[in-house]
Amino acid sequence: MAKKPARDYNTDIVLVDIISFTKLTSAQQLELIEYMTQSFTRMLEKLLSNSDMKLSQMVLGFISTGDGFYCILNPKMKGFGTILGLSFNHFSELISQKLPYFKGIRIAVHTGRIYEFIDILGHTNYIGDGLNHCARYLEHKDYTISTVFASKAAYASFKKFLDLFPDFEALLLEQEFKRSGLQKFKDKHDNVWSGYMVWLRKGSVINPPNLKFNSLSMK
Repeated sequence: MAKKPARDYNTDIVLVDIISFTKLTSAQQLELIEYMTQSFTRMLEKLLSNSDMKLSQMVLGFISTGDGFYCILNPKMKGFGTILGLSFNHFSELISQKLPYFKGIRIAVHTGRIYEFIDILGHTNYIGDGLNHCARYLEHKDYTISTVFASKAAYASFKKFLDLFPDFEALLLEQEFKRSGLQKFKDKHDNVWSGYMVWLRKGSVINPPNLKFNSLSMK
């Protein structure tokens, strides 16, 4: 029987990394992971409810990294990854109020190619350079807390998204969206990477666009 070809996607990837996770005790790590999982699940459920969407319409899947996770967006939502990263960042501030030992998260967003496969447990999983490249952006040594590092590819997708949904640009300006100049750095293998640090001065959790009605709402 011919092997079924792998499905590939070019889409946004959001990588969330917990700061100083390995320095926590095992009990703290478990408590934090469980609390973050429950909190982000509730956040996503609220976003999806506000936009009348199913999870699969926004996200293809999640991959645990042990000290964080990858969130792989549905290609139809390409460009929204930077905004979702900003929402994750804002929501993490609420978590830090609950767990004082939680130092925050680092977030990188990249638009790249990933491949879908069925893993040994029969679950859908993903691999690809998109994931590997996304992780490189967390190596930026001048990372600033409360910012999101968007690769040049992710930022280009973000700008196209704003062209399709201009109400989002107005909303981001209202929330005092800021962007650094182009940041260039080398990884441990001497490869050069570049992108932008972005942040919201006011901060909020922003709903995805309702693709059916092309409308905007915000919590």
